[in-house]
Amino acid sequence: MTDQSRIRFPQFYITSPQPCPYLPGRYEKKVFTHLLGDEPVSLNNMLTQAGFRRSQNIAYRPACDGCQACVSVRVTVNDFRPGRTFRRVLARNADLRAALAPPAATAEQYDLLRRYLDERHAEGGMADMSELDYVAMVEDTTIATRVLEYRLPGDIETPGRLVAGALTDTLEDGLSMVYSFYDPAETVRGLGTFMVLDHIERARTLGLPYVYLGYWVEGSRKMAYKTRFRPLEALTPEGWRKLPE
Repeated sequence: MTDQSRIRFPQFYITSPQPCPYLPGRYEKKVFTHLLGDEPVSLNNMLTQAGFRRSQNIAYRPACDGCQACVSVRVTVNDFRPGRTFRRVLARNADLRAALAPPAATAEQYDLLRRYLDERHAEGGMADMSELDYVAMVEDTTIATRVLEYRLPGDIETPGRLVAGALTDTLEDGLSMVYSFYDPAETVRGLGTFMVLDHIERARTLGLPYVYLGYWVEGSRKMAYKTRFRPLEALTPEGWRKLPE
């Protein structure tokens, strides 16, 4: 477990209300703190286990008035077994080459992200992300994070085309998928699903028990895919509990 005795208690702040991106007609507020100081890695571990998410050097979680719809979820790696549908996704993407890259943004990554946002999330909160915003998202970090790149086969001198990427934190008890994106033209591959499956297997290889998927909102179409990766644990007022099958 995290050695909390080494962590200076952080200062928390709260945002002003903004329109909720998941539930129409509602407003969201977030409580947040900065991942700075002497032990940002330990602090990020502790806060992730408490339901926070990371964005650059900030850890945040929803703090909405009268609403607790956003629920932190994580896959229990050792209990996960891919069913027939997931095995087909793995087979369709068996040709991809995955490699961990340092947290250094590239123009190729941003171009792919831009296509993904324009096609899949044109009305979302990240729709107007600039290249400088992307550089900050990847490179402004004080913790262990990498960009996992997925490419088509290339040759000895030229790497294959980048078709998917995931900004991923390595925690003491798992992998946290901070943000993932993919080529929207590659619809048959199911790249979003494949990246989650690949992270589960990577966590298994590393001996890490969880893959953190962020927030799940019941009734939100954007978040519905997360419940497919069962067994899934959700953070409740009583702690982490397995969601019913």
